Amino acid sequence: MSSFRLRFGAWLLALAPAAAITLAALPAHAKEIVIGQVAPFSGSQAVTGKAIHAGAKLYIDHVNSQGGINGQQIRLVTRDDAQKPQETVRLVKSLVQEEAPVALLGTVGTDNVKALIDDGVLVRSALPLVGAVSGASAVIGAPSVFVVKASYHDEVTRLFEQLSNLTITRVGLVYQDDALGQDVLGGADKAAASHNIQLLAKVGYARNTTDVGAAVAEMVKAAPQAIFLGATTAAAIEFVRQYRARGGSATIYGLSIIDTQQLLTQLGPDTARGFAFSVVLPMESQATLAVNREYAKLKAGAQNPDISARSIEGFIAAKALVAALRQANSPLKAMQSMRNQDLGGYLLDFGTPGRPGSALVDFAMFGTGGRIIH
Repeated sequence: MSSFRLRFGAWLLALAPAAAITLAALPAHAKEIVIGQVAPFSGSQAVTGKAIHAGAKLYIDHVNSQGGINGQQIRLVTRDDAQKPQETVRLVKSLVQEEAPVALLGTVGTDNVKALIDDGVLVRSALPLVGAVSGASAVIGAPSVFVVKASYHDEVTRLFEQLSNLTITRVGLVYQDDALGQDVLGGADKAAASHNIQLLAKVGYARNTTDVGAAVAEMVKAAPQAIFLGATTAAAIEFVRQYRARGGSATIYGLSIIDTQQLLTQLGPDTARGFAFSVVLPMESQATLAVNREYAKLKAGAQNPDISARSIEGFIAAKALVAALRQANSPLKAMQSMRNQDLGGYLLDFGTPGRPGSALVDFAMFGTGGRIIH
């Protein structure tokens, strides 16, 4: 047997005690329930990691204030991966060893979640990753990964259907050149063919940068009627800023992962006006939904500066995970068996293989003075 196999076998044996603790899940004598979040809290995507964490913490703090789960308090432990996939894997492994969490929550980025899937640490540790912040095909439906919103393919298909109905057929695509962008690009090519959309230009930009100058120039030159941004928040903000400054007039549609509150704050209402975006989670303005009323009430009392438009995703993920923790000793099995779970007007169902927990896709736009038109 090779020395590599011997070392690998020794590593698995070392991991086994932590995995056993996870499988035992919620022992009656435990004083607390540990949930881990490995996400970017520094670097270009820190705004997303912090927003998802703030939403999750908002709900977990509320549960703890009500006595926790069967008298056990929940402790949310974080690690900063700066959105580097190799760091995500390393930190999850160390978290499993050091803290023995029963679940993970809110890891950000397609490449990062895919790295965990490829490594196999989630399966080996029997850990569910709830609310993985990605809608990519490579992530959705993977063992132990639970996405609480519609997929990127769902978003672009629904958008192109809407554009076709409005006789808007000349479209440009700007995408982050990584697994996220490639998934968006694949979905866009397929949806364009189905809805008679002509993709005039498809331009990528480097991951974890705001180097969008070439994409701006290409879109100004191509002059599409609409532009779809398969981009992250910082790059999307910079694209809109530069494109409008150069006189670009196309309607811009942003992927749901773009933090619209950050975009509005940094660009101002005049520049942000006309920016449209996918809605795949409950919007705060939808006061008829019980989950939104609960979120708004808790948010008002939290005074957490990291809470933003993206935080509802972390809130939903934490709410789903807590529901699973209340139902069974195995969080993984509880998530796998979750069917039509009503979180307050927002339903999650993980019963269809290869599908996320929700298929909701809607659209909204910034109007005059930053008002959201839904």
